[in-house]
Amino acid sequence: MAAANPWDPASAPNGAGLVLGHLIASGMVNQEMLNMSKKTASCFVNFTRLQQITDIEAEIYQKNLEIELLKLEKDTADVVHPFFLAQKCHTLQSMNNHLEAVLKEKRSLRQRLLKPMCQENLPIEAVYHRYMVHLLELAVTFIERLETHLETIRNIPHLAANLKKMNQALAKMDILVTETEELAENILKWRKQQNEVSSCIPKILAEESYLYKHDITMPRLPFTSKVHVQTTNAK
Repeated sequence: MAAANPWDPASAPNGAGLVLGHLIASGMVNQEMLNMSKKTASCFVNFTRLQQITDIEAEIYQKNLEIELLKLEKDTADVVHPFFLAQKCHTLQSMNNHLEAVLKEKRSLRQRLLKPMCQENLPIEAVYHRYMVHLLELAVTFIERLETHLETIRNIPHLAANLKKMNQALAKMDILVTETEELAENILKWRKQQNEVSSCIPKILAEESYLYKHDITMPRLPFTSKVHVQTTNAK
């Protein structure tokens, strides 16, 4: 038997029904409000949604954890992954075999190292021939410049003294340049004076020839003093 709804005014009168009837009669509550209160939007729907959200968050956390594990495995793959461990084991085994072979042939190798290798051909695989050509070019270039490099290294301790000598040489050069400029100025002045004297000589010769043609005698002293004065002024 279903229990009576205490908020339904049609049910048996009780305290809640009387209060609700009084509110309806006063107009504070209407039928629409009563219909809204009868909707079946129970709180269990919210609980279901909350449970779904919790499940999704748990799944996201699990996926993040798996991603972190994959990143860690990727970072440490060269240490713990069987494939890389097998490669390392193979490399170590090859090195071990090579060392064992060296130890077995230790005496012959020592004798071979003590013996000078002159006029002997070293076997080189074909795939390395082009690299050997480039290496020989580098070796020839290095040998050509070796003496220059050694001389540069020897001069490093004397670098300060060389710089001091260079500064002194530059100072002497500046002095010589100044003296050369002064000498050039003096030469230009002397050349200018010589040109003036040379320009005066034809005039003097013309005067002498004129006097000789007309049989004009001039005192010797004034003429000599004139030429002497002009020559002195020209100097």
